[in-house]
Amino acid sequence: MQQDKTARKQPRQAAAQAPDLLETTLRFAVINMPWIFFTLWLLYGMVPVLLLAALINHMITRLEMRT
Repeated sequence: MQQDKTARKQPRQAAAQAPDLLETTLRFAVINMPWIFFTLWLLYGMVPVLLLAALINHMITRLEMRT
């Protein structure tokens, strides 16, 4: 029982060496955005697509200003 408590206190080596997933996330978003925009365009027209693009652009700008 005592060994379990000491094992939990030690930091994990795997957590310290976690991979950076930013590039993977960005690639995933870039691959999925065209079909999402195309589907919205087919279902609702061009206006919602432009509004979504403006919203995404605004959120990216806010993130950029934050860092």
